[in-house]
Amino acid sequence: MTVSRITLRSVAGIVGLLAFVEFTSGILQGYYTPMLTDIARHLDVRDADVNWLEGSQLMLSALIVPALAKLGDMIGHKRILLVSTAVTAAASAVLPFTDNFGVFLAAWALQGFYVVWLPLEIAIIWSRTRGSDGRSVLTTRAAGILVAALELGAILGALGGGALIDVLPLPVVLSVPAVCVVICFFVVRFGVSDVGIPNRGEFDWVGASLISLALLALTGGFSLLRLQGAGEPLPWVALGLGLLLIVPFALWELRHPDPLIDVRMFRSPALLPIFLTAGLFGMSVLGAQAPLSTFARTDPERYGYGLGASGFGASLLIGFYLIAMITGALLFPKLARRITPRLALVVASTCIGVGYLLFLPFHDGYGQVVANMVVAGLGSGALVAALPAAAASAAPETQTGVATGLTNSVKTVGGALASCVFGIALLHGATGAAAGETATAGSLSGYMIVWIVCGASALCSAVLLCFVPRTAFQDRESIAAANA
Repeated sequence: MTVSRITLRSVAGIVGLLAFVEFTSGILQGYYTPMLTDIARHLDVRDADVNWLEGSQLMLSALIVPALAKLGDMIGHKRILLVSTAVTAAASAVLPFTDNFGVFLAAWALQGFYVVWLPLEIAIIWSRTRGSDGRSVLTTRAAGILVAALELGAILGALGGGALIDVLPLPVVLSVPAVCVVICFFVVRFGVSDVGIPNRGEFDWVGASLISLALLALTGGFSLLRLQGAGEPLPWVALGLGLLLIVPFALWELRHPDPLIDVRMFRSPALLPIFLTAGLFGMSVLGAQAPLSTFARTDPERYGYGLGASGFGASLLIGFYLIAMITGALLFPKLARRITPRLALVVASTCIGVGYLLFLPFHDGYGQVVANMVVAGLGSGALVAALPAAAASAAPETQTGVATGLTNSVKTVGGALASCVFGIALLHGATGAAAGETATAGSLSGYMIVWIVCGASALCSAVLLCFVPRTAFQDRESIAAANA
């Protein structure tokens, strides 16, 4: 059979539209970060409680991505992309109109439906490139463009959010993302087409129920750890129950003719390290966002550490990090061609680990923090782009949506775990507050734990990726030609 070569130019239209969707996703991910301290004051909660916002969104994301990714494979990736965009728009519209922490928390969690956008987009592009002998390379390049758009949106969102929060009331500032997502909805509705062949079948409701219960137990256990502490038995019971529920889920999926998640993919020597890497990566790229923001805003004169940055100053710091992520995402395909995708992933994970561990000795000045975040950002951008594309290239043809979705699901579980750990670590307030004052900032030792966990988890993923087969994530046709 003859295969054709499809160029990036031939799919530029769909990539451009999907890049706008990721640009909007970037706005959501970057816009709020400089104002998390202001949100905490608006809701009358402590800085450590901001992690509840991040953790709840990650928990819900972990629950919905497996089902939405499977439904994308079954009934069309565009349809599910459209539904998730509508839910995100509705949730974003609630945030400006409430100062109740519970309502804000629920809306913030539902806003996390955007987490499925990138996996669905990668699946759409993978379908578009069917029949090409450069399919994996093209998908990786397109993923790099999507991630670059995402990070550009995050940069502009962070800069815009940081600038606006210094001059406008918070409710007005919070209304901007809602408008952006509504525009995104119409772009998806009228601009994006899906040429994938739906894998129609009966939805695996039993599997969905079992994995949802398992994830609820796990994420609930994380939440109880934060509320009750590690010395209480109930959190550990919940975590143990969550782990135990994975067993009947796996057994059911092995017997099901069209499973929600083909657990056999976890036996793949190429896919298993990717999934594990995604979970470890989630600890830093998702779990550390709020701590980095609150550390930058902490007043060093009052607490003895922090940068004392304004909202705009914190957004500039985030901007440097996101520029590094754009650079990493765009450089990854070139590096992968030179040293193989497997080794490029190892290099990216190592950069993240080194960047966060540099925080331990170097965190006293703005320049030091920027340098650390740039090193970590180069590796983070590469992994954000590479992990779903690598999963798509290594997965069965009818499971691309599930495989790419799993990278996000596992990543969000890792982020939820880290968010819980970081929230507990930062819960004990700083000792530098004036007498009689309530310390709302986290402790320096808590931030040290954040940096150690992020650095160590990234280095662990680098080691895991060394065990991936040398030719993993490369086009099968290219490998055959090289071996001929």
